[in-house]
Amino acid sequence: MSRTPAEPAFTRTALVPGLLAAVVLLAGLALIDNSWFIGVRFVVSILALIMCVFAGQGKQYWWYLGLLPVAVVWNPVWPITGIEDVPWRLMQLGGALICLAAGILIKVPTDRNSGYRRTGRTRRG
Repeated sequence: MSRTPAEPAFTRTALVPGLLAAVVLLAGLALIDNSWFIGVRFVVSILALIMCVFAGQGKQYWWYLGLLPVAVVWNPVWPITGIEDVPWRLMQLGGALICLAAGILIKVPTDRNSGYRRTGRTRRG
């Protein structure tokens, strides 16, 4: 007799964006002071904001304290300039750690456990 597995209580929806942002930040260490670094800025800031959405869905708002500064510092629209090479490289490593930790630890509850009742009815307008 086979049993169906139980539905998980939560999902880790921020795991892929967190891993991807950490990889891009580490690869971006080689691209500092290069014209390709603008791509690193775009990818990192967008993925940090995506993880902010997942943190909000999981009601884990304390991740905003780490993810919003990452989105602001790597913002390509209004870039922060004047940071020396060594502090910028340390910020790259710190940003990678923040994104990796957020990706692993942000949990979003599944529909069954989120407190919302699904009735199966559709809204007709």
